Amino acid sequence: MVLLKGFEIEMYTGTPQGEIVGLSDKIVADLDGFMREPDSRNVEYITQPSPNYENLLCALLRPRRVLRSYLNRLGNYTLIPGSTLSLGGSDGFLRSDPANPYHDYIENTYGTKVVTASVHINVGISDPEVLMRACRVIRMEAPLFLALSASSPFLDGKATGYHSTRWGVFPQTPSHVPLFASHADHIQWVEDQLVAGTMQNVRHLWASVRPNGDRRPYDLNRLELRICDLVTDPIALLAITALLEARLLQIIENPSIDPLTQSTFSGEELVTLTADNEAAAAAGSLDAQLKHWQDGRSILARDWISEMYQDVWAIAKQQGFGCFLSPLQKILREGNEAQQWLQLHAVGFDSHRVITQAIVATQEREIELEDKLCSSLLA
Repeated sequence: MVLLKGFEIEMYTGTPQGEIVGLSDKIVADLDGFMREPDSRNVEYITQPSPNYENLLCALLRPRRVLRSYLNRLGNYTLIPGSTLSLGGSDGFLRSDPANPYHDYIENTYGTKVVTASVHINVGISDPEVLMRACRVIRMEAPLFLALSASSPFLDGKATGYHSTRWGVFPQTPSHVPLFASHADHIQWVEDQLVAGTMQNVRHLWASVRPNGDRRPYDLNRLELRICDLVTDPIALLAITALLEARLLQIIENPSIDPLTQSTFSGEELVTLTADNEAAAAAGSLDAQLKHWQDGRSILARDWISEMYQDVWAIAKQQGFGCFLSPLQKILREGNEAQQWLQLHAVGFDSHRVITQAIVATQEREIELEDKLCSSLLA
């Protein structure tokens, strides 16, 4: 059994010098398949669900090729990696749709803390009770996926002390989200939040993981992992996704994997523990010291990920996507994007130079993958 997978990708647009420029109103008007965010400086595209990693690779690349071609027609514009306003601009909102009242609420409540770029990974699970259990487990392990994906060490031209500044400042909403014991529990809680006004609508649940579907909270069919920073390299993103899928297959197969029964902590204690782990992963990513949800033992994020990798490798191999999981070892060995940028920063590269080099490297990597792997599918 393999699962359906799809991505929501948010990316910044701007100049080759790293200045982020708001173009989403033009992009959305002129191109199919792109959606606006409340701020015009980033734009979103969504891949169609697929069980097949080769198809997903091309589905990640194809819209970017279209978007880059369009940006060239507009002027000397490009796509900018990273998950924050790395080189400047966090002092004000640039509204993409000034007449949208929900966007009014977002700007007035959160300011530019939400003007981030990220990737949301959606994986199909049709049974709502299995989905809720999967959400409980992956919520506990979401800090590991943040650690692998961190790509926002800069804000307004300065190193912030975070590897993921995005998740360090992001307003998780509502401020307290429990571990849902059942689908009915989740429905009741969402209804209560809507009445209380802590959620403006059913989409206004901004936690590291949430159940998703076509009629939330009633009809649910997928787990949405929301914690990851933008991973610009499709091979790295698919490796992170393969780890998530293999872990989910393990969870589906084994009903005893459940924080509510397998942990020495209560549900409320687990919520606190994972919030602390998320904060640690936002600061230190792969080098973060975390507490394991089962018994509270202290463990480095990279060691926990290595343990999980070994644990699920046979599943990925058996299901035919082991080759997409194996590049995870390269991230563990060489560091995530934030760590690589900070290594350059430590030897004297200023943030502007780091980002402008990353802009070039991102485009070169896309061209390389298109030529090697996607030319026939993208033709």
